[in-house]
Amino acid sequence: MGRLGPTEIILILVVIILLFGAKKLPDMARSLGKSARILKSEAKAMKDEDKSAAPADPPNNNTGDQQPPAQRIIQAAPGDATNARPVNEPTDTTKR
Repeated sequence: MGRLGPTEIILILVVIILLFGAKKLPDMARSLGKSARILKSEAKAMKDEDKSAAPADPPNNNTGDQQPPAQRIIQAAPGDATNARPVNEPTDTTKR
């Protein structure tokens, strides 16, 4: 119990093809692949950013003027410049 046999897998695939249609499945798979690449590249960028930001000096909270963080460009997929957009870095609003 709890294991899928070949009959159940074939039945699930047939239901998916009937629900979404055979023409939409390649587009959905391509979209899923792009999303996975974006997630992977963002996770790698966050790890690299954490490694480079670790030896940084702690912020000086005695001054009142703070500069806004610089914008970064996030690309939807490697080489896909049509979906690139600037984003603002999240700021820490939990200061005490």
